Amino acid sequence: MPSAPSRVTARHIQLLRALFLAVAALMITFSPDHSAEVGLAVFGGFGIATALVFALAAWLVAPAGHRGSPILLAAVHLVAGMAASVVALRSATLFLVLVIAWALVAGLVELLSGIRQRARLGRSDARDAIVVGALTMLLGLALLFVSPAYELRYFIEEAGREFALTGTTIAVGLLGGYAAIAAVYLGIAGLSPQPAASADPDTARVVTAQEEHP
Repeated sequence: MPSAPSRVTARHIQLLRALFLAVAALMITFSPDHSAEVGLAVFGGFGIATALVFALAAWLVAPAGHRGSPILLAAVHLVAGMAASVVALRSATLFLVLVIAWALVAGLVELLSGIRQRARLGRSDARDAIVVGALTMLLGLALLFVSPAYELRYFIEEAGREFALTGTTIAVGLLGGYAAIAAVYLGIAGLSPQPAASADPDTARVVTAQEEHP
């Protein structure tokens, strides 16, 4: 007798990821301070929370034999989040190195996972993994061109004061922009109805058997 299917699905995982990405985007957007300390604090919380989501996905959603990718993604996010949470080590250089390394590694793992799912399982969330993985890698590549030493000072007459645009400000802003875009994409994907034809193969076999033998 087949076991009862889990109530947690890939759509729930997408919505949870979208939630934490949205929180990170809002915290960066509405914070007047775009320093490395603030960026690392937000990234640390996001990384640890997302690691728990991927652990949940590996436990309750991923089919047997295909749990390697979510486990690896959980590990990558957890390590990055924990490293960003060490207050004594926070600096502009650490922010760039840590976020770039996380974006390239996590993005590549998710991209390859999506390609594998699409080729072997035909799962509907494969396209979403490919898009988000590519977007995450794009963030890492964009940050490679940001120098922590960059600084542009300018004066705004209406405000009556001088401001400075630094490489760190740009980097933290790029992270916030990425989080906003990925949150919207995953939110839409999580709320979209799943096509019947793209349901999980194991679930489809159970449904077919029930229809043939009521």
